[in-house]
Amino acid sequence: MSIYDQRPWLDVYDEGTPAGIEIEHPSALAMFRAAVRSAPDRPLLHYFHATRTVGEVDADSDALAAGLAGLGVSPGDRVAVFLQNVPQWMVTMLAAWKAGAVVVPVNPMLRERELQVILADSGATTVVALESLRPVVTAVQAGTDVRTVITTSELEYLGDDVPKLLAGTARDRAADTVDLLELIEAHRGARPPDVPEAGPDDVALLTYTSGTTGPPKGAMNTHRNVVFNAQTFRDWLRLGGEDVILGVAPLFHITGLIGHLAVAVLIPAPLVLGFRFDAGTVLDLIERWRATFVVGAIPVFVAMMNHETAERRDLSSLTKVYSGGAPVAPAIVEAFEKRFGHYIHNAYGLTETTSPSHVGPLTGRAPVDPTSGALSIGVPVFDTMVRIVGEDGQDLPAGQVGEIVISGPQVVPGYWNKPDETAHALPAGVLHTGDVGFMDAEGWFYIVDRKKDQINAGGYKIWPREVEDVLYEHDAVREAAVIGVPDDYRGETVKAFVSLRPGASAGPEELITHCRERMAAYKYPRQVEIIDELPKTVSGKILRRELRGRVSG
Repeated sequence: MSIYDQRPWLDVYDEGTPAGIEIEHPSALAMFRAAVRSAPDRPLLHYFHATRTVGEVDADSDALAAGLAGLGVSPGDRVAVFLQNVPQWMVTMLAAWKAGAVVVPVNPMLRERELQVILADSGATTVVALESLRPVVTAVQAGTDVRTVITTSELEYLGDDVPKLLAGTARDRAADTVDLLELIEAHRGARPPDVPEAGPDDVALLTYTSGTTGPPKGAMNTHRNVVFNAQTFRDWLRLGGEDVILGVAPLFHITGLIGHLAVAVLIPAPLVLGFRFDAGTVLDLIERWRATFVVGAIPVFVAMMNHETAERRDLSSLTKVYSGGAPVAPAIVEAFEKRFGHYIHNAYGLTETTSPSHVGPLTGRAPVDPTSGALSIGVPVFDTMVRIVGEDGQDLPAGQVGEIVISGPQVVPGYWNKPDETAHALPAGVLHTGDVGFMDAEGWFYIVDRKKDQINAGGYKIWPREVEDVLYEHDAVREAAVIGVPDDYRGETVKAFVSLRPGASAGPEELITHCRERMAAYKYPRQVEIIDELPKTVSGKILRRELRGRVSG
């Protein structure tokens, strides 16, 4: 028996936290219907200043489900959702499930070529999009199975009080589209179509990810996956009806889908939305609605800390703070706690694990590995087995670096219509993440980096995370990303891209010296480039490939 079979991480769990949980609902829709029965008058959505209750969302999604069926949406069809963080996201998701359909979340930043790939691969027949995104859909619709485009505006569900973030926004209704709220009103009071009830193994979400290699793939997040990880968030973080969820992660992203939408539906608890991330707006919303729980990428917290009003903000309500989606430097955790008084707990997961596979216990603090300086990503959650394996696929001892492989109720069964990709990444249902890390003797896990990001400088292996964490210790550094660049002597050498805190100053030589004094000679960056902003995905992951292109271009 290997050390992973002994599950040493169970001793790290908060007192009273069980090793496993029972899945309470056969589907994500059944999860919502239980909330309707138990608390129909409880607030479910706060959109800027406006509120929608559980019962109102139920009525809206009933009507929209009837409308979708009238437009030809049948059980098993795919409905693509091309929206920012607006109430219509939740209404559409629930309506699609009520119509027996599968939801295809789409990043609202995608352009024509990228959108066409997802629509064609998923076979989506209906797209629900913001009016401002309709031209992107129209440009590619002819090459897809899309029959119907339903549009909506971020100005809906607001009334007459338009927030500053949306000032200047105008309606742009196209004649060849169906208006979402008009469709709802036309079917107000109608029952959803009589369709077979979704089961645990039916696909709830077709969530696209580039994974470790190749073009986007549709991870088939089942209803069992969604319900299990919604319960994981609720039970691990001890969330209840008194909590208020701050929705800073994009709702198309697996963190937003589970850590915001699904958790809100399960409890039920209000979800605070503000269209898109804006640090000042988010700080306003925390104060207005007294948000208690948030999970988001670390750049969100960096932006909040660096906002010009941060010092006079009251974030005392925000007691359950978690970060996932991108590596977390210990220096940022310390700075956030110093500024706002709250410790940022770490979490780790992938689209293929339907959000978290690892989370830091609510009452504890994650250790920092003394050798690499990496902050632990947490411990495996309920019913989840995680191993570190070598190149031969065999378990490695505690402390040794290898690939992280995961099995558990949150792991997807595979990729949509891609049996070869499924067999490669999920042999026998076990997810090979492509992430490299290790487990210490107590059961805490650490990410070193992705396999493809490792830098080989003259035979020495360097992980970008370690260099980035040292850069974050410099007071002037806001964000940092490290890549390998060609070097005539060493083959590759280390280059850092850095953005600075507002009002701070530091030159490349100062930052190189800072690292040289704290790292082995082969690790510290030989080149540092100061830039205004690091390129990132909507979910907050730094785009190293764009930085590499900047070097090669």
